[in-house]
Amino acid sequence: MAGDMRKVEEFFANIAAKLGGDAVNRTEETINRYGENTMPGGSRPPLGVVYPRSTDEVQIIVRAANEFDVALYPVSTGNNIGLGSRSPVHAGQVVVDLGRHMDRIIEVNDKLGYAVVEPGVSYQAMYDELVRQGNKYMIDVTSGPPQGGVMGNALDKGAGYAPYFDHFGMSCGMEVVLGNGEILRTGDGALATGNLLNWHTSKYSYGPIIDGLFAQSNYGIVTRMGMWLMPRPPAIRSFHFTYEDDDALEEITDICRMLKMSNYVPTLFRVANDLYTCGAEVVSEEFTQSGGQKSISDAGRKRLRQQFGLGSWTVSGAFYGPSMEAMEPQIQRVGDLFGRSGKARYISHEDAEYINPLKVAINAFSGVPSASELGLLRWRPGGGNTWFLPGTPTDGQVANEFQKVGRAIYEKHGMDYMVMNVCAARFMRGLHVITFNREDEDECRRADACYRELSEELVRRGVFVGRAPIDYQKFHMDQTTDSFRAACSGIKNVFDPKGIIAPGRYGIGE
Repeated sequence: MAGDMRKVEEFFANIAAKLGGDAVNRTEETINRYGENTMPGGSRPPLGVVYPRSTDEVQIIVRAANEFDVALYPVSTGNNIGLGSRSPVHAGQVVVDLGRHMDRIIEVNDKLGYAVVEPGVSYQAMYDELVRQGNKYMIDVTSGPPQGGVMGNALDKGAGYAPYFDHFGMSCGMEVVLGNGEILRTGDGALATGNLLNWHTSKYSYGPIIDGLFAQSNYGIVTRMGMWLMPRPPAIRSFHFTYEDDDALEEITDICRMLKMSNYVPTLFRVANDLYTCGAEVVSEEFTQSGGQKSISDAGRKRLRQQFGLGSWTVSGAFYGPSMEAMEPQIQRVGDLFGRSGKARYISHEDAEYINPLKVAINAFSGVPSASELGLLRWRPGGGNTWFLPGTPTDGQVANEFQKVGRAIYEKHGMDYMVMNVCAARFMRGLHVITFNREDEDECRRADACYRELSEELVRRGVFVGRAPIDYQKFHMDQTTDSFRAACSGIKNVFDPKGIIAPGRYGIGE
């Protein structure tokens, strides 16, 4: 161990000598801040933090890590709340904070509609720059922190709600520092001539499509990425329908599938339950009464719904058009479908503007970053929050079965069932929030058990997660086949033969 720590000291001294003393921070305060997260498994303090200013400096850091056998953990803005924040997968790694200095919007191409960004560019920064340049384009946003990273979210297969919801799918051309210190440019960036005219416009270039290898992996450090921008429409008009019964999810899902299969509605559908919509605005009034041992009662849920004028489920979508009036026939058509059973109550765009939980949806469809849903972190005291993110078919019967399974598991462990299903034509992702008191050991244990049982039950039924918190990345990798794990390890050995980049991230290179 002494030898290992001697190498660590030599690594930090080497970086300070080459990049300057301000490129290294090993204070106790910084180590604690970068190690903290909202997971039930607790903090994971790094050995220190390094702050590169360029791709060249990232190369220097990677080469030094190879020389001194130091494990690196790159982050962009470190706002991956509910999935790990800035905390490394394992304590004792060195955080490479790319976002501190590498935060430039390198280019906004007005003619072709793309931007080129560094890791530190946040959704708020991108939005502000597009507004400054005339608001001609918009970027699809998450409903997470406005300071979340555009690149980091795309690389973790994050998604939004507008037509450009597939953030990794809307990326084009990246620059990567591999684990061996070499630079790789994907797509047309691989041209030996160095003429990169098509780098951020031609997604499927010559040869294998290797961009995807750097999503949810630890094969390299992405230092630059192109992102396609959506032309901002003249008018955006949302619509909302709320249902009182839990089992209405089946009807909602089947209508959403029909409207998305025909692409009649351009946005995805946000189908949020009562605690997800209302929980960001208030705190649990029953938590103190039960000491966090029980799920919220049906009576408590009903009081929340009455307070905000919403139902057990609220479905939201939006149209884009030349004017608000021009979209009225489309709104009417959607209203006819959702209103056919007599179970839905319509909430107009104009009324939704004054209902905070629905204003969040309007912002999301409009490409406007918002911090409103961070209020879910306050539903229970203690700051604990983890996300379970399975994807299921857009099939009403399946969706309804799964929500019954999920509710029962949450209730078994004394958690409050919070979920928003984001529906596309064939696939819907369930954003399950597990909010708990992280300062209570028993509640952390129950939150962890709730997550694991949710996953095991859905895997048994053929459903996997799309993203994973750091506490569960190895757990989920172990749910895959031997051949898949072997392939991931083989690629790791090629790009990062000494295994210095984020060993353990997504269960690769443990």
